[in-house]
Amino acid sequence: MTIPFIKAHGAGNDFLYTFAHELPAGLDMAEIARRMCHRNTGIGADGWYVIDTGGELPWVRLWNSDGSSAGLSGNGTRCAAAILAARGLAGDPVRIVTGSGERVLHRRESSMPGMWFEMEMGSPRVEAVRYPLELAGGAREVTIVDVGNPQCAAAVEEFPADWAAMGAEIEGHGHFPERTNVSFIRRVDRHTIEARFYERGAGHTLSSGTGSTGAAVAAILLDLVESPVTVRTEFGPLYIRWEVPPMEPSGPAFLTGPAEEIGSGQYSHT
Repeated sequence: MTIPFIKAHGAGNDFLYTFAHELPAGLDMAEIARRMCHRNTGIGADGWYVIDTGGELPWVRLWNSDGSSAGLSGNGTRCAAAILAARGLAGDPVRIVTGSGERVLHRRESSMPGMWFEMEMGSPRVEAVRYPLELAGGAREVTIVDVGNPQCAAAVEEFPADWAAMGAEIEGHGHFPERTNVSFIRRVDRHTIEARFYERGAGHTLSSGTGSTGAAVAAILLDLVESPVTVRTEFGPLYIRWEVPPMEPSGPAFLTGPAEEIGSGQYSHT
């Protein structure tokens, strides 16, 4: 049995995509995701998307590389938009239904590689701005928000040498019964942060769209930066704007970044 796929990446965050009508029946989707996304014995990716174009709006469903499901990926949804747009299956703006609701993406011009979109991420929900999270090495102050999926951001002056191990500890911390995405953020200037990401269900990733959104929102809440914010990921920059209306707790955040289709093929499933 073979499963067709398209591979794309958004700022180094890579995904596999399969159209729903091309899928064989009766698949264990979580198991397929684990196998397809494996870096050594599969195609290799941070997650696997199924795109369904049979309704009024296309919808997408995402499985992480560990087989768990996820409601939203900013980088992944941009790539889905690029795939749909390239095949004439979406207009401008592109409207996609995700596991966290409908998202609208506007095409943006850029001199950099890939197809660029600005994506409305919805209004961040803030759980705590300065929360003392107890870790094995002692308490660490974190900011906890939700931007379509849970985010835990830790501000640092320099990235700890063991930041990925710390990210894994935070991801599975008892405070987060459904686990969380983790970012470490370092202020560069009033409109720039540098970030490292440990994603729920995928581990260390070169960038993260929702992670960058959560990191920027956290940095704004901590008064480290102000909107618009450039997030320097290990791959390259992503751009966030979050205009907080006066006297209101939150306004919508917007994420701008690239999406690049890099190949296609057939995965052999036995």
